[in-house]
Amino acid sequence: MTKFLLAAAATMIAAPAMAENRIDRIRPDAPELAAPGEHLIGVTTMSFTREGVPDVARATEDGVEDYDREITVEVWYPAAEGTTPGGSYTALLRDGVTEVQLEGRAARDAVPVAEGAFPLVIVSHGYPGNRFLMSHLAENIATKGYVVASIDHPDSTYDDMGPFASTLVNRPHDQAFVLDRMAALEDGIGAVTDGDRAAVIGYSMGGYGALLFSGAGLTEDFRALPYAPPHQLLDINAMGSETLAELPDERVKAVVAIGPWGRNREAWNAEGLSAVEKPLMLIAGGVDDVSGYEAIRSIFMETTQTERHLLTFDNANHNAAAPMPAPEESWAVSEALGNAPFDHYADPVWDTVRMNNITQHFVTAFLDLHLKGDAAKAEYLDLVPDSAKAVWDRAEDGTPHETDTYWAGFANRTAKGLRFETRAVGQ
Repeated sequence: MTKFLLAAAATMIAAPAMAENRIDRIRPDAPELAAPGEHLIGVTTMSFTREGVPDVARATEDGVEDYDREITVEVWYPAAEGTTPGGSYTALLRDGVTEVQLEGRAARDAVPVAEGAFPLVIVSHGYPGNRFLMSHLAENIATKGYVVASIDHPDSTYDDMGPFASTLVNRPHDQAFVLDRMAALEDGIGAVTDGDRAAVIGYSMGGYGALLFSGAGLTEDFRALPYAPPHQLLDINAMGSETLAELPDERVKAVVAIGPWGRNREAWNAEGLSAVEKPLMLIAGGVDDVSGYEAIRSIFMETTQTERHLLTFDNANHNAAAPMPAPEESWAVSEALGNAPFDHYADPVWDTVRMNNITQHFVTAFLDLHLKGDAAKAEYLDLVPDSAKAVWDRAEDGTPHETDTYWAGFANRTAKGLRFETRAVGQ
C-alpha cells in the first residue's frame, strides 16, 4: 500500500498541472495606479459590419471588389453591484491553432452598472494578434470606470492572417468604425458609455493605425513600397488627402501607441507627424528591433503639435508593455509554427507581469487626466526623465523632503530600468 501511494504521488508530481493563465496579476512591487479600481466588471462579445469596403486582401491588378467586413469586438464594462467576479476567455495562441483558457476578473455577459457615463477606450492589436492580446490592460482599465472595446481586425488575426496590405489600409478605419458603433449603442452597455470621451490604445500595427487616426498621413514613398496594394488603395491614408483629413475625431481625447510600427519604413515624415494634435503617450522597448526604437523616438520628436510622453523599458524588445503574460501552452513547440509561440509574448530581459503593471499605472494616469479631467494624475507624469537619477529622500512616515525626486507612485528601489520623457507643444 505504501509503495502504491508513493508511486501515485510520484505520478502526480511528474504530471503537468492544468495551466491557469491569469491575466490579472499585480506584483507586490507594482506602482500605485496598477491596482484594480473599484468597479466590478463584465465582458461581452459583439460583432459589427463595415459594409461595402474595398476587399484589399483579395485585390489584384485586374481589379478590386467591395465586401462586408465583419469585425468582432470584446467589450469590458463596469458591472452591476452583486456581480460575481471572475471568468475565463477561450483564445488562440500565435500559431492560430492552439486554444488556451485565460483567467481574469470579468464576468461574462454581466448586467452593466445601473448608472454612470464611462469614457470609451478602443484597443487595437498588432499584426498578427487578436482581441485578447491586451485583455489584461482592458480588464484593468475597465475596473477604473471605462468601457473598453478590443478589436479583432480581419486579415490580421492569428487564424485570419491575410496580406499585409489589408492592415496598412484598414487599420485606422476599423478603429474609427468601432468608435462610431460603440458610441451609437443605446441600451445595455450603450446606456453607460460616453462615446464623446474616447481614447485609442494601439500596439505595433495598432499604434500605426492610431497615429493615422490622429491625422499622421502616409508619405508618397511609403505608398509606393512593394507591399502596398494595387489601384492606389493606400492613398486613402495619404498625407494631404481628403480621406485622411476626415479621420481625426474630436471625441478622441488621448492616444497611446505601444511600439508603433511605421516610422522605421518612412511611413511618415516630420511634416506628416506634425499633424497629430491629440495628447500622445508612446511606450517602447529600448532595443525594439521590429518597429525600431530610434524610429519610435523620431515619432516622439516629430509630433510637435501636441504634448507627448515616451515611456521606455531599457533593454526590452518589441514585446515591451503590450502582450499578456505568455500562456503556459506557448512554451511548447508548435507544429504549425515550428517553434514555441512563447517569444511572441515574452521578453528576454523583462518580466511580462512587471511590464504590464507599469503600463497599467501610466495608462491609468494618462487616461484619467485627459478623459476624466483628473488633474491630480498629472503628478504621475511629471517625472525625472531617467529613473536611475531619481532620488528617494523621505521621512519615516513617507513625507518627501525637498531633495526627493523619486517617481510618483513607485515604492523605493522599484523605479529601475525606465525612462519617462515629456515634450510640450512646439518642442
